[in-house]
Parts: sequence; C-alpha cells; structure tokens
Amino acid sequence: MATNNSPLPSRPQKNPNFILSLHKLLQAQLKAPQPVAHIKEVLNTRGIRSYHQFISGIGERKEMNLNMNSMESLLAQIQALSSTASDQAQLHNFLKQSEELLHSDFSLLFSSLPQLDPSQHSLGFLYILEACTTFPVAKEQINELLVPIAKFINLCDVEQIRMAPDKFITLCKRFKDLVISLEAPIRGVASMLTAIRKLQSSSEQLTTLHADFLLLCILAKCYKTGISVLEDDIYETDQPRDYFLYCYYGGMVCIGQKQFLKALELLHNVVTAPMSTLNAIAIEAYKKYILVSLIHLGQFSTSFPKYTSSVAQRNLKNYCQPYLELSNSYGTGKISELETFVQTNQEKFETDNNLGLVMQVVSSMYKRNIQRLTQTYLTLSLQDIANTVQLRGPKEAEMHVLQMIEDGQIYATINQKDGMVRFLEDPEQYKTCGMIEHIDSSIKRLMVLSKKLTSMDELMSCDPMYLGKV
Repeated sequence: MATNNSPLPSRPQKNPNFILSLHKLLQAQLKAPQPVAHIKEVLNTRGIRSYHQFISGIGERKEMNLNMNSMESLLAQIQALSSTASDQAQLHNFLKQSEELLHSDFSLLFSSLPQLDPSQHSLGFLYILEACTTFPVAKEQINELLVPIAKFINLCDVEQIRMAPDKFITLCKRFKDLVISLEAPIRGVASMLTAIRKLQSSSEQLTTLHADFLLLCILAKCYKTGISVLEDDIYETDQPRDYFLYCYYGGMVCIGQKQFLKALELLHNVVTAPMSTLNAIAIEAYKKYILVSLIHLGQFSTSFPKYTSSVAQRNLKNYCQPYLELSNSYGTGKISELETFVQTNQEKFETDNNLGLVMQVVSSMYKRNIQRLTQTYLTLSLQDIANTVQLRGPKEAEMHVLQMIEDGQIYATINQKDGMVRFLEDPEQYKTCGMIEHIDSSIKRLMVLSKKLTSMDELMSCDPMYLGKV
C-alpha cells in the first residue's frame, strides 16, 4: 500500500495524467482485497469526495477535450473555406450548423480569434466575434472586447460580411451598447460609420445602423461627423422605425451643428410620415419641430400638410400643449411674458430634455426684435436697442448684434466711439463665381431628383399592391 501513496497533483480533475493513472489504479484495486476502502482513501487524500465526483471529472475533461477538438475543426474549416465564393457559401452553411459550439465557451472562442485574419476569414471571424458578445462581460473587461470588434469592422471583407448581414448588424449594435456602457461613445463613431459604408449597397440605402451611428454622434457631440451621412439622398429603406429614428436623430445632429433648416426638414419628415398608430418618436420630433421653427423662422403654424397621416393630425397636439402655448407666447413679441412662461414650465421642458432649445427660443426673440429694428432705422444707439428689445444694457445689446452679424442674420457696423449701430443692405449681388457655381450645382441636383422622382412614380404605378387600392 505504501508504494501507492506517492505525491499526486493537488487538483487532479484538471490533470489528465493523474486521471489516467488513477483510472488504472481503480481497475487494479477493484480486483484486490478491500478495494472500496483503498479507493476511498486515495480519492479523499486528493480532495475527491466520491467515486461519482471522480467520474464527473472525467466527463468534464472529455467534454472540454471534445469542445477543443471541435473548435480546432471549426477554425480549420474557416481557414480552408474563405477563398472563393463557393467555399464561402459552404462555410456559411457549416457555421449555421455550429451555433451550439459557438455559444458554449467564451474563453475558448475569444482565444481562437488571433488564429484568424479578419480581412481574409471575415465570415468565420464574424460568427465567432458575434457569439463572444452574447456572453455577459464585466465592465472592466469590456475594453478587451471592443478592440477586436473595432479592428474587425475596419478590416473585414465587404462581400463576406454581406453574406450574414444580420450577424454583422447585431455585432455593430452590441458594439454601440458597449461603448455607451463605458460612457465613451466617441470610441464607436468612426467604426460605426465604416460599418454603414460596408453594409450599404449604395449611398441611397438607409441601413438600420444609421440611427445607431447618429445616436453615438449626439452623445459624443460629434455633430459634424454625423452630418456626413445626412448629406446622402435616401431612397431605399427596409424598416419604418429605422426611417423615423434616422430623421429624428438626424434632426438633433443638425440642431447641434446649428443647421436649423436641415433640422426642420428631417423633423418634418418624422411628423408627416405615414403611420397607423401614433409613436413616441413622432411626438418628440413634433416638440423639437415647434422649437426649431420658432428659432429659425420666428413663427410656427399649427396646420399640418395634407399628406400628414390622420393619426398624427388628430393626436399630436394633445401631447405637445406646453410647446404650442410657448409658440403662442412667442407670437406676442413680449419677452417678459415669454420668460415668465418658460420659468413656469421649466420642469416640463427639463424632463423632455428640451430646456436648452427653449432657451435658444428665448434668445431668438431678442434677435427677432433687433431684426425688426433694421426695417425701421438706418442708425440706432446700442442703448436704444437695449431699451427697445428689453436687454439689460448696451453691452448685452452689442453682444447680440455682433453674434447676428457673424451669423449673417443682419448686416451692420458698430461705431465703438459713440456706440452707434449702422444697419446696411445685403452686400450679396448674386453674380460672383462662387454664387454661380452654387446655383449651378443646385440646379443639377434638382434635375437628378426630378428624374429619380419620375422613375419612382413609374415603378409605383406598376406595383400590384398600389393598383389594387386605386
């Protein structure tokens, strides 16, 4: 018995050599006198309470070895079938049948990624990486997952990821959620823009990632980057919700960039889009549409265009009463009355995250009142402007006038010696080379849009669903 008590590993269930040697020992001792007592003694000295636990350890080891062998086989398939289109199609079918393996062990999956090239083995890399994102990850380990995802998005082959667009979209959306959970949305902006361009068949296609990209731009305050996708003319979209969110977030990006006219266009699209039931996106868009109209146009019309859905026309105003009342107060031109109304309803505007826009509405009334003075006076002192517009003094009046000159809202000069403001005519003669080029490019764009509209009209007139309703 003494010969069998040599030192053994302290964690036998993780040592295959110990398991094999102990298994042989069991086979031998089962034939010896008092086999059970000896087996229990050996197992207890090694921290194994029962024969059942020992057998379970063997089972776990076999399962782990099986998973490792299966993973090696999967990697071999990915490496061998990533060259031609026919190979990739075969690989895609194989990956679909390997979902159980792909969701079995995070460590095994994640450790296998370095064996693949994201640019050559994009389809297999996508399946493994997407599976990795399904496992819960501690906040301090999220960064380890973000790095390979960002690298993959930048390097992946377009044709391969388009074979599994749903997987790619899911991966990108989880990537967005991860950077937001880290409170670092700027880390996802560039990668998400790359993902959109790779997923799009043309710049006219609206993907489900557009809204996620614009949300990251808003959270990171990268408004200028967000504008880049809003310059595309969109004609193709799959899901109505994608369009609603794209226009809503796009409107917010334009507001952040002070492009109020474009913001009005996008928010208008949300409010007037076809809908069978009223949705929260349309309600929030209508609130911002009212505020931006007051800021940019100095007025707001409560009437809807004829093509607006009956659902929106009947119900939108019921959810936006404080904003409609704000519009009425703005229309009086009395700054004190407007400020009192804002103070009374401040909590409501804060709850809607619109207080910043509301304060811009108040500021725009000062500017609007100054603009009215340009229609009456050629020169006016800063003190008179302050008194007329109800500003606190000439310094504040000067600040508003300078900002309006910079924004191109008025044309004027300020004499610093006597504090007099001289209002001027618009200096643009509309005959410079730059203006001619601008007009020419606008005409060409309108011609392209006209042709596109004609083509869409012809396609619609041949659509069986449309003809069935006519």
